[in-house]
Amino acid sequence: MLFNILPTMLEISLVLAILISKYDIWFSIIILLTLLAYITLTLVVTEWRMIFRRTMNNMDSKANTQAIDSLLNYETVKYFGNEAWEARRYDEHLQSWEKAAVRNQTSLATLNAGQSAIIAVGVTLLMILAADKVVKGSMTLGDLVLINAFMLQLYMPLHFLGFVYREIKHSLADMERMFTLLDENKEIQDKPDAQILNAQNPAIRFSHVNFSYESNRQILFDVSFDIPAGQNIAVVGHSGSGKSTLARLLFRFYDVQSGCILINKQDIRDVTQQSLRASMGIVPQDTVLFNDSIYYNIAYGRPDATQEEVYAAARSAHIDEFIESLPEKYATIVGERGLKLSGGEKQRVAIARTILKNPEILIFDEATSALDSKSEKRIQAELKRIAKNRTTLTIAHRLSTIADADQILVMDHGRIIERGSHPQLLASNGAYAHMWELQQQEEIKQYHKNPIL
Repeated sequence: MLFNILPTMLEISLVLAILISKYDIWFSIIILLTLLAYITLTLVVTEWRMIFRRTMNNMDSKANTQAIDSLLNYETVKYFGNEAWEARRYDEHLQSWEKAAVRNQTSLATLNAGQSAIIAVGVTLLMILAADKVVKGSMTLGDLVLINAFMLQLYMPLHFLGFVYREIKHSLADMERMFTLLDENKEIQDKPDAQILNAQNPAIRFSHVNFSYESNRQILFDVSFDIPAGQNIAVVGHSGSGKSTLARLLFRFYDVQSGCILINKQDIRDVTQQSLRASMGIVPQDTVLFNDSIYYNIAYGRPDATQEEVYAAARSAHIDEFIESLPEKYATIVGERGLKLSGGEKQRVAIARTILKNPEILIFDEATSALDSKSEKRIQAELKRIAKNRTTLTIAHRLSTIADADQILVMDHGRIIERGSHPQLLASNGAYAHMWELQQQEEIKQYHKNPIL
Protein backbone atom coordinates (compact mmCIF):
# COMPACT_ATOMS: atom_id res chain seq x y z
CA MET A 1 0.00 0.00 0.00
CA LEU A 2 2.68 2.48 1.04
CA PHE A 3 5.31 1.92 -1.66
CA ASN A 4 3.28 0.63 -4.61
CA ILE A 5 -0.47 1.13 -4.53
CA LEU A 6 -0.72 4.65 -3.06
CA PRO A 7 2.00 6.16 -5.31
CA THR A 8 0.35 4.61 -8.39
CA MET A 9 -3.08 5.98 -7.43
CA LEU A 10 -1.55 9.44 -6.89
CA GLU A 11 0.23 9.22 -10.23
CA ILE A 12 -2.99 8.26 -12.06
CA SER A 13 -4.86 11.17 -10.45
CA LEU A 14 -2.17 13.72 -11.40
CA VAL A 15 -1.93 12.46 -15.00
CA LEU A 16 -5.72 12.59 -15.43
CA ALA A 17 -5.79 16.14 -14.01
CA ILE A 18 -3.05 17.29 -16.42
CA LEU A 19 -4.72 15.65 -19.43
CA ILE A 20 -8.16 17.09 -18.58
CA SER A 21 -6.80 20.61 -18.01
CA LYS A 22 -4.32 20.76 -20.91
CA TYR A 23 -5.63 18.38 -23.55
CA ASP A 24 -8.78 16.84 -25.02
CA ILE A 25 -11.02 15.08 -22.42
CA TRP A 26 -11.04 11.97 -24.64
CA PHE A 27 -7.49 11.23 -23.51
CA SER A 28 -8.74 10.96 -19.91
CA ILE A 29 -11.78 8.88 -20.95
CA ILE A 30 -9.60 6.36 -22.84
CA ILE A 31 -7.23 6.07 -19.86
CA LEU A 32 -10.11 5.59 -17.40
CA LEU A 33 -11.77 2.94 -19.61
CA THR A 34 -8.43 1.15 -19.99
CA LEU A 35 -7.88 1.19 -16.22
CA LEU A 36 -11.42 -0.07 -15.53
CA ALA A 37 -11.07 -2.88 -18.08
CA TYR A 38 -7.64 -3.84 -16.65
CA ILE A 39 -8.88 -3.87 -13.05
CA THR A 40 -12.09 -5.76 -13.93
CA LEU A 41 -10.20 -8.45 -15.86
CA THR A 42 -7.65 -8.81 -13.05
CA LEU A 43 -10.32 -9.16 -10.33
CA VAL A 44 -12.56 -11.57 -12.26
CA VAL A 45 -9.82 -13.87 -13.58
CA THR A 46 -7.86 -13.89 -10.31
CA GLU A 47 -11.00 -14.90 -8.38
CA TRP A 48 -11.63 -17.68 -10.92
CA ARG A 49 -7.99 -18.84 -10.60
CA MET A 50 -8.36 -19.21 -6.84
CA ILE A 51 -10.44 -22.36 -7.45
CA PHE A 52 -7.34 -24.04 -8.90
CA ARG A 53 -5.13 -22.70 -6.12
CA ARG A 54 -7.46 -24.06 -3.45
CA THR A 55 -7.64 -27.40 -5.25
CA MET A 56 -3.84 -27.52 -5.34
CA ASN A 57 -3.63 -26.84 -1.60
CA ASN A 58 -6.33 -29.39 -0.85
CA MET A 59 -4.72 -32.13 -2.95
CA ASP A 60 -1.28 -31.35 -1.54
CA SER A 61 -2.66 -31.65 1.99
CA LYS A 62 -4.45 -34.92 1.17
CA ALA A 63 -1.36 -36.40 -0.47
CA ASN A 64 0.83 -35.48 2.52
CA THR A 65 -1.73 -36.80 5.00
CA GLN A 66 -2.09 -40.07 3.11
CA ALA A 67 1.69 -40.48 2.80
CA ILE A 68 2.24 -39.85 6.52
CA ASP A 69 -0.62 -42.19 7.43
CA SER A 70 0.71 -45.04 5.31
CA LEU A 71 4.25 -44.53 6.62
CA LEU A 72 3.14 -44.51 10.27
CA ASN A 73 1.14 -47.68 9.64
CA TYR A 74 3.79 -49.30 7.49
CA GLU A 75 3.50 -52.61 9.35
CA THR A 76 -0.20 -52.88 8.49
CA VAL A 77 0.59 -52.02 4.86
CA LYS A 78 3.18 -54.79 4.74
CA TYR A 79 1.00 -57.31 6.62
CA PHE A 80 -1.57 -57.10 3.82
CA GLY A 81 0.87 -56.50 0.95
CA ASN A 82 -0.80 -53.23 -0.02
CA GLU A 83 2.26 -51.20 -1.01
CA ALA A 84 1.00 -50.82 -4.59
CA TRP A 85 -2.45 -49.81 -3.33
CA GLU A 86 -0.97 -47.09 -1.11
CA ALA A 87 1.28 -45.87 -3.94
CA ARG A 88 -1.71 -45.70 -6.27
CA ARG A 89 -3.77 -43.70 -3.75
CA TYR A 90 -0.85 -41.28 -3.31
CA ASP A 91 -0.45 -40.97 -7.08
CA GLU A 92 -4.16 -40.17 -7.52
CA HIS A 93 -3.85 -37.19 -5.17
CA LEU A 94 -0.70 -36.02 -6.97
CA GLN A 95 -2.42 -36.32 -10.36
CA SER A 96 -5.28 -34.15 -9.12
CA TRP A 97 -2.71 -31.66 -7.81
CA GLU A 98 -0.90 -31.74 -11.17
CA LYS A 99 -4.10 -30.99 -13.13
CA ALA A 100 -4.93 -28.08 -10.83
CA ALA A 101 -1.33 -26.78 -11.10
CA VAL A 102 -1.44 -26.88 -14.92
CA ARG A 103 -4.79 -25.07 -14.96
CA ASN A 104 -3.40 -22.54 -12.50
CA GLN A 105 -0.44 -21.77 -14.78
CA THR A 106 -2.62 -21.73 -17.91
CA SER A 107 -5.06 -19.29 -16.33
CA LEU A 108 -2.12 -17.13 -15.24
CA ALA A 109 -0.86 -16.98 -18.82
CA THR A 110 -4.40 -16.11 -19.98
CA LEU A 111 -4.60 -13.31 -17.40
CA ASN A 112 -1.21 -11.88 -18.41
CA ALA A 113 -2.16 -11.99 -22.09
CA GLY A 114 -5.49 -10.27 -21.38
CA GLN A 115 -3.85 -7.54 -19.31
CA SER A 116 -1.24 -6.90 -22.01
CA ALA A 117 -3.95 -6.80 -24.72
CA ILE A 118 -6.01 -4.22 -22.78
CA ILE A 119 -2.96 -1.98 -22.26
CA ALA A 120 -1.93 -2.37 -25.91
CA VAL A 121 -5.42 -1.37 -27.08
CA GLY A 122 -5.45 1.61 -24.71
CA VAL A 123 -2.02 2.86 -25.82
CA THR A 124 -2.93 2.36 -29.50
CA LEU A 125 -6.14 4.39 -29.15
CA LEU A 126 -4.26 7.19 -27.35
CA MET A 127 -1.53 7.30 -29.98
CA ILE A 128 -4.10 7.35 -32.82
CA LEU A 129 -5.95 10.23 -31.12
CA ALA A 130 -2.72 12.13 -30.39
CA ALA A 131 -1.39 11.57 -33.94
CA ASP A 132 -4.67 12.85 -35.36
CA LYS A 133 -4.33 16.01 -33.23
CA VAL A 134 -0.75 16.52 -34.44
CA VAL A 135 -1.81 16.17 -38.08
CA LYS A 136 -4.60 18.68 -37.55
CA GLY A 137 -2.16 21.06 -35.84
CA SER A 138 -3.95 21.26 -32.47
CA MET A 139 -1.06 19.44 -30.78
CA THR A 140 2.69 19.51 -31.28
CA LEU A 141 4.95 16.51 -31.71
CA GLY A 142 6.27 17.20 -28.21
CA ASP A 143 2.70 16.83 -26.84
CA LEU A 144 2.46 13.39 -28.47
CA VAL A 145 5.76 12.31 -26.88
CA LEU A 146 4.57 13.69 -23.51
CA ILE A 147 1.29 11.72 -23.63
CA ASN A 148 3.17 8.56 -24.66
CA ALA A 149 5.53 9.03 -21.70
CA PHE A 150 2.53 9.49 -19.40
CA MET A 151 1.04 6.23 -20.64
CA LEU A 152 4.24 4.27 -20.10
CA GLN A 153 4.56 5.84 -16.65
CA LEU A 154 1.05 4.64 -15.77
CA TYR A 155 0.87 1.19 -17.33
CA MET A 156 4.18 -0.17 -16.02
CA PRO A 157 3.07 0.21 -12.36
CA LEU A 158 -0.31 -1.24 -13.35
CA HIS A 159 1.39 -4.48 -14.36
CA PHE A 160 3.14 -4.55 -11.01
CA LEU A 161 -0.11 -3.89 -9.15
CA GLY A 162 -1.70 -6.82 -10.96
CA PHE A 163 1.19 -9.02 -9.81
CA VAL A 164 0.90 -7.79 -6.21
CA TYR A 165 -2.86 -8.45 -6.18
CA ARG A 166 -2.36 -11.99 -7.51
CA GLU A 167 0.29 -12.72 -4.88
CA ILE A 168 -1.93 -11.40 -2.08
CA LYS A 169 -4.84 -13.58 -3.25
CA HIS A 170 -2.55 -16.62 -3.54
CA SER A 171 -1.20 -16.03 -0.05
CA LEU A 172 -4.70 -15.69 1.39
CA ALA A 173 -5.76 -18.91 -0.34
CA ASP A 174 -2.66 -20.66 1.04
CA MET A 175 -3.49 -19.43 4.54
CA GLU A 176 -7.18 -20.32 4.42
CA ARG A 177 -6.63 -23.57 6.31
CA MET A 178 -4.78 -21.73 9.05
CA PHE A 179 -7.55 -19.13 9.26
CA THR A 180 -10.11 -21.94 9.47
CA LEU A 181 -8.24 -23.41 12.43
CA LEU A 182 -7.99 -20.00 14.10
CA ASP A 183 -11.72 -19.46 13.65
CA GLU A 184 -12.53 -22.87 15.14
CA ASN A 185 -14.31 -22.46 18.44
CA LYS A 186 -12.97 -24.39 21.42
CA GLU A 187 -15.54 -26.86 22.66
CA ILE A 188 -14.05 -26.69 26.14
CA GLN A 189 -13.13 -23.22 27.40
CA ASP A 190 -12.27 -21.80 30.79
CA LYS A 191 -14.85 -19.48 32.24
CA PRO A 192 -13.74 -15.83 32.52
CA ASP A 193 -13.76 -16.13 36.31
CA ALA A 194 -12.35 -19.68 36.48
CA GLN A 195 -10.62 -20.48 39.78
CA ILE A 196 -7.49 -22.48 40.55
CA LEU A 197 -8.36 -26.02 41.66
CA ASN A 198 -7.73 -26.82 45.30
CA ALA A 199 -6.15 -30.26 44.87
CA GLN A 200 -5.03 -30.87 48.45
CA ASN A 201 -6.36 -34.26 49.64
CA PRO A 202 -8.76 -34.35 46.68
CA ALA A 203 -12.16 -36.01 47.02
CA ILE A 204 -13.96 -36.65 43.73
CA ARG A 205 -17.70 -36.87 43.20
CA PHE A 206 -19.59 -37.84 40.05
CA SER A 207 -23.15 -36.61 40.58
CA HIS A 208 -25.93 -37.80 38.23
CA VAL A 209 -23.66 -37.59 35.19
CA ASN A 210 -25.17 -38.07 31.74
CA PHE A 211 -22.93 -37.91 28.70
CA SER A 212 -22.90 -38.66 24.98
CA TYR A 213 -20.28 -38.09 22.30
CA GLU A 214 -23.11 -37.81 19.76
CA SER A 215 -26.67 -36.72 20.44
CA ASN A 216 -28.14 -40.01 19.20
CA ARG A 217 -25.79 -42.28 21.18
CA GLN A 218 -25.67 -41.79 24.94
CA ILE A 219 -22.68 -43.29 26.74
CA LEU A 220 -23.32 -42.63 30.46
CA PHE A 221 -26.68 -42.72 32.22
CA ASP A 222 -27.13 -41.07 35.64
CA VAL A 223 -23.70 -42.12 36.93
CA SER A 224 -23.08 -41.20 40.57
CA PHE A 225 -20.22 -42.27 42.85
CA ASP A 226 -17.62 -40.83 45.24
CA ILE A 227 -13.87 -41.30 45.43
CA PRO A 228 -12.95 -40.25 48.98
CA ALA A 229 -9.57 -38.59 49.46
CA GLY A 230 -6.76 -41.14 49.56
CA GLN A 231 -8.91 -44.07 48.45
CA ASN A 232 -8.77 -46.29 45.37
CA ILE A 233 -12.02 -46.79 43.48
CA ALA A 234 -11.98 -49.37 40.69
CA VAL A 235 -14.30 -49.51 37.70
CA VAL A 236 -14.85 -52.75 35.79
CA GLY A 237 -17.13 -53.81 33.00
CA HIS A 238 -17.30 -55.11 29.48
CA SER A 239 -15.76 -53.17 26.56
CA GLY A 240 -17.94 -50.22 25.62
CA SER A 241 -19.54 -49.92 29.04
CA GLY A 242 -18.20 -46.35 29.49
CA LYS A 243 -15.21 -46.96 31.79
CA SER A 244 -12.60 -44.94 29.88
CA THR A 245 -15.12 -42.15 29.31
CA LEU A 246 -15.00 -41.46 33.05
CA ALA A 247 -11.28 -40.61 32.77
CA ARG A 248 -11.84 -38.35 29.74
CA LEU A 249 -14.57 -36.47 31.59
CA LEU A 250 -12.38 -36.14 34.67
CA PHE A 251 -9.63 -34.57 32.55
CA ARG A 252 -12.37 -32.39 31.02
CA PHE A 253 -11.68 -33.34 27.43
CA TYR A 254 -15.47 -33.16 27.21
CA ASP A 255 -18.17 -31.56 29.34
CA VAL A 256 -21.08 -33.55 30.74
CA GLN A 257 -24.55 -32.95 29.29
CA SER A 258 -26.14 -32.98 32.73
CA GLY A 259 -25.02 -33.58 36.28
CA CYS A 260 -21.59 -32.49 37.49
CA ILE A 261 -18.13 -33.67 38.51
CA LEU A 262 -16.75 -32.17 41.70
CA ILE A 263 -13.23 -32.19 43.14
CA ASN A 264 -13.14 -30.93 46.72
CA LYS A 265 -16.66 -29.55 46.13
CA GLN A 266 -15.43 -27.49 43.14
CA ASP A 267 -17.19 -28.13 39.83
CA ILE A 268 -14.42 -28.89 37.34
CA ARG A 269 -16.20 -26.59 34.84
CA ASP A 270 -15.51 -23.68 37.23
CA VAL A 271 -11.74 -24.22 37.51
CA THR A 272 -8.94 -23.66 34.99
CA GLN A 273 -8.09 -26.60 32.77
CA GLN A 274 -4.38 -26.08 33.47
CA SER A 275 -4.79 -26.44 37.26
CA LEU A 276 -7.18 -29.38 36.80
CA ARG A 277 -4.86 -31.38 34.57
CA ALA A 278 -1.79 -30.46 36.59
CA SER A 279 -3.34 -32.25 39.57
CA MET A 280 -3.92 -35.52 37.69
CA GLY A 281 -1.74 -38.20 36.18
CA ILE A 282 -2.84 -41.06 33.96
CA VAL A 283 -1.35 -44.29 32.72
CA PRO A 284 -3.46 -44.90 29.59
CA GLN A 285 -4.31 -48.21 28.00
CA ASP A 286 -2.87 -47.14 24.64
CA THR A 287 0.46 -45.48 25.33
CA VAL A 288 1.73 -43.14 22.60
CA LEU A 289 5.31 -41.90 22.83
CA PHE A 290 7.11 -39.08 21.07
CA ASN A 291 9.72 -39.87 18.42
CA ASP A 292 12.50 -38.89 20.79
CA SER A 293 14.71 -40.45 23.46
CA ILE A 294 13.46 -42.60 26.33
CA TYR A 295 14.77 -39.93 28.70
CA TYR A 296 12.69 -37.24 26.95
CA ASN A 297 9.54 -39.36 27.09
CA ILE A 298 9.90 -40.04 30.82
CA ALA A 299 10.86 -36.42 31.58
CA TYR A 300 7.76 -35.25 29.69
CA GLY A 301 5.81 -35.91 32.89
CA ARG A 302 7.68 -33.02 34.50
CA PRO A 303 10.09 -31.30 32.07
CA ASP A 304 11.89 -29.39 34.84
CA ALA A 305 12.74 -32.58 36.78
CA THR A 306 16.37 -33.32 37.60
CA GLN A 307 18.21 -36.19 35.96
CA GLU A 308 18.22 -38.17 39.20
CA GLU A 309 14.44 -37.77 39.54
CA VAL A 310 13.98 -39.15 36.02
CA TYR A 311 16.21 -42.12 36.85
CA ALA A 312 14.29 -42.71 40.10
CA ALA A 313 10.99 -42.73 38.20
CA ALA A 314 12.41 -45.29 35.75
CA ARG A 315 13.51 -47.48 38.68
CA SER A 316 10.04 -47.25 40.23
CA ALA A 317 8.51 -48.38 36.93
CA HIS A 318 11.03 -51.28 36.73
CA ILE A 319 12.29 -50.19 33.32
CA ASP A 320 15.77 -49.01 34.38
CA GLU A 321 17.37 -52.45 33.84
CA PHE A 322 15.99 -52.63 30.31
CA ILE A 323 17.17 -49.08 29.54
CA GLU A 324 20.68 -49.76 30.89
CA SER A 325 20.90 -52.84 28.65
CA LEU A 326 20.45 -50.70 25.53
CA PRO A 327 23.58 -49.47 23.67
CA GLU A 328 22.53 -45.81 23.95
CA LYS A 329 20.72 -46.26 27.26
CA TYR A 330 18.43 -43.27 28.05
CA ALA A 331 19.37 -41.58 24.75
CA THR A 332 17.75 -44.40 22.75
CA ILE A 333 15.21 -43.05 20.22
CA VAL A 334 11.87 -44.86 20.55
CA GLY A 335 10.58 -44.21 17.00
CA GLU A 336 7.23 -42.92 15.76
CA ARG A 337 4.61 -43.45 18.48
CA GLY A 338 7.18 -45.64 20.28
CA LEU A 339 7.19 -48.39 17.63
CA LYS A 340 10.73 -49.50 18.54
CA LEU A 341 9.53 -50.56 21.99
CA SER A 342 7.25 -53.45 22.89
CA GLY A 343 3.79 -52.82 24.33
CA GLY A 344 5.00 -53.61 27.85
CA GLU A 345 8.05 -51.38 27.54
CA LYS A 346 5.91 -48.47 26.32
CA GLN A 347 3.53 -48.99 29.21
CA ARG A 348 6.36 -48.92 31.73
CA VAL A 349 7.65 -45.66 30.20
CA ALA A 350 4.13 -44.26 30.65
CA ILE A 351 4.10 -45.41 34.27
CA ALA A 352 7.51 -43.79 34.88
CA ARG A 353 6.25 -40.57 33.28
CA THR A 354 3.24 -40.50 35.61
CA ILE A 355 5.35 -41.32 38.67
CA LEU A 356 7.62 -38.39 37.78
CA LYS A 357 4.65 -36.02 37.51
CA ASN A 358 3.76 -36.91 41.11
CA PRO A 359 0.07 -35.88 40.85
CA GLU A 360 -2.51 -35.70 43.64
CA ILE A 361 -5.00 -37.77 41.60
CA LEU A 362 -4.02 -40.98 39.79
CA ILE A 363 -5.92 -42.67 36.98
CA PHE A 364 -4.92 -46.14 35.84
CA ASP A 365 -6.69 -47.09 32.61
CA GLU A 366 -5.76 -50.75 32.05
CA ALA A 367 -2.30 -49.68 33.21
CA THR A 368 -0.76 -53.17 33.04
CA SER A 369 -2.73 -54.68 30.16
CA ALA A 370 0.37 -55.05 27.95
CA LEU A 371 2.56 -56.71 30.61
CA ASP A 372 3.26 -60.37 31.22
CA SER A 373 2.14 -61.90 34.52
CA LYS A 374 5.53 -61.65 36.22
CA SER A 375 6.08 -58.01 35.22
CA GLU A 376 2.48 -57.19 36.05
CA LYS A 377 2.88 -58.35 39.66
CA ARG A 378 6.04 -56.27 40.10
CA ILE A 379 4.42 -53.19 38.56
CA GLN A 380 1.18 -53.68 40.49
CA ALA A 381 3.12 -53.65 43.75
CA GLU A 382 4.83 -50.40 42.70
CA LEU A 383 1.54 -48.85 41.59
CA LYS A 384 0.00 -49.66 44.95
CA ARG A 385 2.97 -48.00 46.63
CA ILE A 386 2.70 -44.75 44.67
CA ALA A 387 -1.10 -44.77 44.94
CA LYS A 388 -0.97 -44.99 48.72
CA ASN A 389 -2.68 -41.98 50.29
CA ARG A 390 -3.57 -40.66 46.81
CA THR A 391 -7.03 -40.40 45.33
CA THR A 392 -7.06 -43.10 42.64
CA LEU A 393 -9.43 -44.20 39.89
CA THR A 394 -8.50 -47.60 38.49
CA ILE A 395 -10.13 -48.80 35.27
CA ALA A 396 -9.49 -52.51 34.84
CA HIS A 397 -10.41 -55.51 32.79
CA ARG A 398 -8.51 -58.13 34.80
CA LEU A 399 -10.35 -58.31 38.09
CA SER A 400 -7.42 -59.81 39.98
CA THR A 401 -5.60 -56.47 39.70
CA ILE A 402 -8.28 -54.54 41.60
CA ALA A 403 -9.42 -57.10 44.20
CA ASP A 404 -8.00 -54.96 47.04
CA ALA A 405 -9.63 -51.68 45.90
CA ASP A 406 -11.59 -49.76 48.54
CA GLN A 407 -14.70 -49.98 46.36
CA ILE A 408 -15.44 -51.58 43.00
CA LEU A 409 -18.01 -50.23 40.55
CA VAL A 410 -19.43 -52.57 37.92
CA MET A 411 -20.60 -50.80 34.77
CA ASP A 412 -22.79 -52.10 31.99
CA HIS A 413 -24.04 -50.05 29.02
CA GLY A 414 -23.18 -46.76 30.73
CA ARG A 415 -24.82 -47.55 34.07
CA ILE A 416 -23.45 -48.63 37.44
CA ILE A 417 -25.18 -51.94 38.12
CA GLU A 418 -23.21 -53.05 41.19
CA ARG A 419 -20.90 -51.51 43.77
CA GLY A 420 -19.06 -52.73 46.83
CA SER A 421 -15.81 -54.34 47.96
CA HIS A 422 -14.45 -57.49 46.33
CA PRO A 423 -15.82 -59.85 49.04
CA GLN A 424 -19.20 -58.10 49.04
CA LEU A 425 -19.59 -58.37 45.28
CA LEU A 426 -18.61 -62.03 45.27
CA ALA A 427 -21.12 -62.69 48.05
CA SER A 428 -23.91 -60.98 46.12
CA ASN A 429 -23.38 -63.47 43.28
CA GLY A 430 -24.21 -60.91 40.60
CA ALA A 431 -22.49 -59.70 37.42
CA TYR A 432 -19.13 -59.17 39.14
CA ALA A 433 -19.14 -62.67 40.61
CA HIS A 434 -19.92 -64.08 37.16
CA MET A 435 -17.06 -62.11 35.57
CA TRP A 436 -14.69 -63.26 38.33
CA GLU A 437 -15.63 -66.88 37.81
CA LEU A 438 -15.09 -66.66 34.05
CA GLN A 439 -11.67 -65.06 34.47
CA GLN A 440 -10.62 -67.62 37.06
CA GLN A 441 -11.58 -70.44 34.70
CA GLU A 442 -9.61 -68.78 31.90
CA GLU A 443 -6.53 -68.44 34.12
CA ILE A 444 -6.75 -72.11 35.09
CA LYS A 445 -6.90 -73.09 31.41
CA GLN A 446 -3.89 -70.92 30.66
CA TYR A 447 -1.99 -72.46 33.55
CA HIS A 448 -2.63 -75.99 32.31
CA LYS A 449 -1.45 -74.96 28.83
CA ASN A 450 1.67 -73.22 30.16
CA PRO A 451 2.44 -74.52 33.67
CA ILE A 452 5.81 -72.73 33.70
CA LEU A 453 4.02 -69.35 33.58
